Amino acid sequence: MAGKHVQTAHEKFLEASGRKAFDRAHRKIISYNIGCYDEAVRGGKAQFVNLEAARRLAAEKKHHVLEHLEDHLKAFEREFTSRGGRVIWAQDAEEARKAILEIFEKHYVRQVVKSKSMVTEEIGLTRFLEKNGIDCLETDLGEYIIQITDDRPYHIVTPAMHLSAEDVAGVFHERFGLPAGSTPQEITAFVRNILREKFIKAHAAITGANFLVSGTGSVAITENEGNALMAVSFPKIHIAVAGIERVVSSLEDLDLFWPLLASHGTGQDITAYNTVINGPRRQGEAGGPEQMFVILLDNGRSRLLSAIPQRRSLSCIRCGACLNACPIYRNIGGHAYGTVYTGPIGAIISPHLSGNIRENIHLSHASSLCGKCTEVCPAGIDLHHQLLQNRHLSVRLGYPPRSERLGMKMVKKAMSNPGWLDKPPPAIKNFFARVLFGKAWGPGRVLPKVVNSFRRRYTKGER
Repeated sequence: MAGKHVQTAHEKFLEASGRKAFDRAHRKIISYNIGCYDEAVRGGKAQFVNLEAARRLAAEKKHHVLEHLEDHLKAFEREFTSRGGRVIWAQDAEEARKAILEIFEKHYVRQVVKSKSMVTEEIGLTRFLEKNGIDCLETDLGEYIIQITDDRPYHIVTPAMHLSAEDVAGVFHERFGLPAGSTPQEITAFVRNILREKFIKAHAAITGANFLVSGTGSVAITENEGNALMAVSFPKIHIAVAGIERVVSSLEDLDLFWPLLASHGTGQDITAYNTVINGPRRQGEAGGPEQMFVILLDNGRSRLLSAIPQRRSLSCIRCGACLNACPIYRNIGGHAYGTVYTGPIGAIISPHLSGNIRENIHLSHASSLCGKCTEVCPAGIDLHHQLLQNRHLSVRLGYPPRSERLGMKMVKKAMSNPGWLDKPPPAIKNFFARVLFGKAWGPGRVLPKVVNSFRRRYTKGER
């Protein structure tokens, strides 16, 4: 008896994207939410006298840091440890999780509050801690909704973007008995009361880091709900987990990056809460943790850094603008990608971060190459060019199936000999088009039919 076929990541993506693309309810929700985002972002960008100059400056600053990343990371460690903090270098997700668990076991930590962080999603931290008997509560409202529904984040900035207000009200009605028609304000007030007690009783806090300032050894966090600030104010232990690429040179750089992140991420001039943390609480300070750790996570970033020119994607500041602009993402949503980082930026970095390029390289083909992602990126990353570079890498490594390679050879041969394209009648051309491109074109679209060439029509006097 033949074994059951196990779907590849590519097959799962095709199935999920095909299902979501024709889900009208899903498309209505995401269209509405991204439409609201688009309107807000237009206002946020208006704060810049010269947005293009700001984007170029941001690109130059990130490029400089990436070119001297080792020096900046060493400087960050030196400055941060000089103020009583501790830096832990983690080569991969397993090392990061193990280091965090060891800290918690050493200090008998059993209750943890966690602020929204994509990098902790990347290493699967919350579920890992829960499996080890540690209660880890998400305190960002969107992430809290994802946690209580046992779902996955849908978007880099807005994890519950795929849910309507009615959907969320239904979740809280079923889970906590709130009225079925509860408003967002009522739900927020309810969650706030739950979290306040958790913040006070928590033994430790986990956050991400939007930026690491190498010049001062500072951790910079930006947010709109204040949950990260609350998380680091009460518990005795604070662990910040950050990818090694999150570095900027100086505090002055935040004058540029914070407004760029806010305007492109949520359409604000500046986010509501912007916090700079320089280490654990010192003598005379009223709040803050007694111990603070920063986990510097590689997890494939060094591998991506060695990939030229894809290393430019490490300049990403995680604003989510490219997701909202991408016509593919706007149709299939975030869950179809099957990876933590989605949209154009996820399609570029996921194959490299995973260490298995073959498994995730299909994501680089989930693009129309319209260039909209590049146009909106505040860090000046040429995203559509990087997608092409990933596709080129795929061909160099021999990943395309034999049928595709054979088909491209035939197309190349035909395109190199105009007579081959001109002489056959349309019926033969359409036959080969169906054979070569029919499956790739997909069942949801009608493959355009080839008609007589311009030369033939011109010769026969057709108009």
